[in-house]
Amino acid sequence: MSLFLHPWFLLLLPVAFGLAFRAWRREGVTVVSYSSAATRWNLRPSLRQRLAWLPKMLTLVALVTMILALARPRDGKERTSVDSEGIAIELVVDRSSSMRALDFKIDGESVDRLSAVKDVATKFVLGDSGTSSDDANELAGRLTDRIGLVQFAGYADAITPPTLDHSFLAGQLDRIRIADSQAEGGTAIGDAVSLAAERLSSLTAKNEKQIQSKVIILLTDGENTAGSVEPMQSAELAKSLGVKVYAIGVGTQGQAPFPVRQTRDGRMLVRMMDVSIDEDTLKAIADTTGGRYFRATDTDSLKQIYQEIDQLERTKFEVNSYVDYKELAVRWIQTSWGKLPPLLLIALFALGMKLLLSQTLFRSLA
Repeated sequence: MSLFLHPWFLLLLPVAFGLAFRAWRREGVTVVSYSSAATRWNLRPSLRQRLAWLPKMLTLVALVTMILALARPRDGKERTSVDSEGIAIELVVDRSSSMRALDFKIDGESVDRLSAVKDVATKFVLGDSGTSSDDANELAGRLTDRIGLVQFAGYADAITPPTLDHSFLAGQLDRIRIADSQAEGGTAIGDAVSLAAERLSSLTAKNEKQIQSKVIILLTDGENTAGSVEPMQSAELAKSLGVKVYAIGVGTQGQAPFPVRQTRDGRMLVRMMDVSIDEDTLKAIADTTGGRYFRATDTDSLKQIYQEIDQLERTKFEVNSYVDYKELAVRWIQTSWGKLPPLLLIALFALGMKLLLSQTLFRSLA
């Protein structure tokens, strides 16, 4: 947007044009007597006569541009800056064989625990697309937070460091598969929490200045049966590094349906099998680090847990709106056909040319 800081100076423009018009009208015409009209017709006007209007025009140009400069025309562009204190998050996802239990549903269809976890965790990161932000049941996404990913079964594996590239993170999350080999058997909760805490603590000093808190969201459906680090040791490590753990126990207690085999007609046979979640240990990990423990028995409760964590760990925003002005009286003016010089430079050039001409071509002997 363009505007004038002191627009009342523009009232002087009609005065300037009025004075110029009056000066031109009052300009006298020198009369010289000739013996015949033919002599006058054969006489060509000199260069000085043809450019007689130039000094007054230069004076008018200088006067008009100086008035415009006094009005201080400005070209302003509105800008918005967003300062935020983000949160660094590590998603720690259990992919042990017990995550095959079919006690979750998505859109009315039974799915295994890992599929439900990946679906809700992706919405936690990216937000529910195509929904109203006024709906309290929807996840807004964590657009300004650095989020990393650790998966674990018999051992822990860091998949993605804390990053702002959430689309890449979601792709990596979707690629997690349930462990299906004996070498990956077990559930190394302690190793996974320790690895995630160390990843969060390794963020550079530059990033730490912008981080409000560091959080681990641990999702598991079992007990610690593998790894070299005990769960409470990992909790103490996380606490010493200033990392909070939100632990989520996934699935039902007692028994859960597991897929056994697929029949020739495509149906999946399931069998009820015993399952167990070490809730006491998960609560102790969360309490030690200043976090909380949650229990998710279905997809809706899992989503509600993520919504609660989403509210507990909110990013602080500070939005600053301002207008960046360019003073056209002293700055070059960019137009569609090129750059124009500043108004004051035009005024000085016009005055300089008028003075130069008055001392040379239009010098008066009087």
